[in-house]
Amino acid sequence: MKHPRKPPEQRLFDPRTFEDETTWKTLNTHDPGIFKDEDCYYSFSTDAMYREEERPPFRGGVQVRRSKDLIDWEWIGHAFDGVPKQAKEWTGADGLWAPDVIKINDTYLLYYCTSRFGTRQSFIGVASALSPEGPWTDLGEVIKTAEGDDLEVNAIDPNVLFDKDGRLWMAYGSFFGGIYILELDQQTGKPLAGETGTLLARRDRNVRDGAIEGPYIVYHPQFDYYYLFVSYDSLFTNYNVRVARSRTITGPYTDYLGQSMTDTQHAEPSRIGVKLMGGYRFSSGAGWLAPGHNSVLQDNGVYYMVHHAREEMKKSCFHLHVREISWTEEGWPLVSPERYAGEPLRIVSPSEIPGDWEWIVHDPDADAIVDAIPLSLFLDGSISGPKEGQSWRVADQEMMELRLSDHRFGGGESGKLWSCRGSIKPAWDWENERAALVFTGLTENGISLWGKQIRNLEA
Repeated sequence: MKHPRKPPEQRLFDPRTFEDETTWKTLNTHDPGIFKDEDCYYSFSTDAMYREEERPPFRGGVQVRRSKDLIDWEWIGHAFDGVPKQAKEWTGADGLWAPDVIKINDTYLLYYCTSRFGTRQSFIGVASALSPEGPWTDLGEVIKTAEGDDLEVNAIDPNVLFDKDGRLWMAYGSFFGGIYILELDQQTGKPLAGETGTLLARRDRNVRDGAIEGPYIVYHPQFDYYYLFVSYDSLFTNYNVRVARSRTITGPYTDYLGQSMTDTQHAEPSRIGVKLMGGYRFSSGAGWLAPGHNSVLQDNGVYYMVHHAREEMKKSCFHLHVREISWTEEGWPLVSPERYAGEPLRIVSPSEIPGDWEWIVHDPDADAIVDAIPLSLFLDGSISGPKEGQSWRVADQEMMELRLSDHRFGGGESGKLWSCRGSIKPAWDWENERAALVFTGLTENGISLWGKQIRNLEA
């Protein structure tokens, strides 16, 4: 099969769907964790739903969805009937946030958190089950923090994983004090020692939004790196996904330019961490706002980013997005410009590439949705534009290299040629409801660039 099939319909804002959870599919998914069990995929997410105000209300404890293909999602229910007792007593909160699931031997462990909004009065707990669909038995506290205590860390946003040596760890934290990691006991699923752990990433809260949250760590055996994904900035406006990597799970984590994720003295703090994606808008269809709080799935050697994003025209409506991850030769992740639709794995012929394209630059300094910029690619390897020397070429199978000049693409000085290398693949164009080619790459300055073919030269 050469082109992807049209995926099932996923309706955007429609008030008729909000009263019936079974119709939600991707709708109302916030802070999604991803977990595969045999031939089923499960999304566990913050139990929030749409309302007109910016902060969504909570209905209970952890939403659970299931899919056979990462495209069509089925509502399963709630993992808990409200907030577990210890967490409720500590925080007084009404809902659970940012769950993560791991399997140890025959037992599934669900890590959840809750907090008094805007404070460090926070609680991470864990529950166990014999099935990812429950029923779940609460095992109580993993770690908690209090407003006004001597700790800097905030006990929310758990991500639990095994390192390459089989040791169990939990990354966690947000806003206050940054992201930490601590080792867990595989028998109890709780910390080995009574400590906060090792600092992995931090931001200066006095600069811009200063927010950092939602850690997720993935180890890639081919490159022998641990990758730390986090989300920056405001949940409702300029939220965006960043990544850095380390040879050891406890860091230090550095970005494409070798900058440390704990550097709070950098002259340009928005430039720390590789910005993989932020809010964007192609010329057709509405844009997506504030994508972030991602998890990552490794499935038979293929990696996927799973995250939420808000509708541009109705930003209190948030959805589950799944995107395939490609990798550069140097081992940096690249995220597809389009959501996954079961597209076939195949090599794109150079003759398919010429045509009209749109390009999105995920500028680390961008505070709003980024609009696509039109540039055409021609048969002779040239690219439209006023500057001589702009070009494209297929570098190696699915890899394409661009030479561009416009400073808007992250090249710095206007008119100076710079290069971008990345992956070109078939995808489903969700905005135009048709098959298309897409490109995702990094510039020589470590800035993420997306491209989508709007019209083939032969069309």
